[in-house]
Amino acid sequence: MSNQIQSTNAKYDLEERTALFGEDIIRFARLMSKDPISLPLISQVVRSATSIGANYCEADGAESKKEFKHKISICKKEAKETKHWLRMIQVANPNLKEQSRNLWKEAQELILIFSSIIRNS
Repeated sequence: MSNQIQSTNAKYDLEERTALFGEDIIRFARLMSKDPISLPLISQVVRSATSIGANYCEADGAESKKEFKHKISICKKEAKETKHWLRMIQVANPNLKEQSRNLWKEAQELILIFSSIIRNS
């Protein structure tokens, strides 16, 4: 997972961190089997995980506090959804359990960060 090789400062740059998470998910999806069960899971996890960073960029450009909070809430929702799909992927692709678990942990960390932002905004 790329967050493990980032500098300490980059880990706290949320725009970069969410982008790297999306990139990690894309690379992970390329490792999955391409069968009728996995294909929809790949599509779903890529959509939800890459959406986190896109919505964070929108939050960063929000024109009001209300809009900012709404976009951060969407980031949190997408991170939760990503955790769900990663759980399903572990069942469909048991050989990728460790990688999936690491990505699940990062999604959980992002949820905690977004929860804190929402609580403090």
